Amino acid sequence: MEGTVKWFSRDKGYGFIQGDDEKEYFVHKAALSQGTFIRENDKVSFEAAETERGMQAQNVVLLQKGSEMAQDEAPAEEASEEATEEV
Repeated sequence: MEGTVKWFSRDKGYGFIQGDDEKEYFVHKAALSQGTFIRENDKVSFEAAETERGMQAQNVVLLQKGSEMAQDEAPAEEASEEATEEV
């Protein structure tokens, strides 16, 4: 499954992912590969697991940094603004 990091505290070592199924999944730093860091708005893939404490994300893999997604979207927004200005 894929989703977007809602928030993640490196200090506390946990956070939440909004899955593409619109459900929230708890994520602990132990679910990340060594050396992987996630931040708000990062796109990730993960395995959803129902635990006694609720839904959790396991085996989390970073697909795309949120900052990279913002850059990918910026040119499209600028192009639409330029088209509006020419009218």
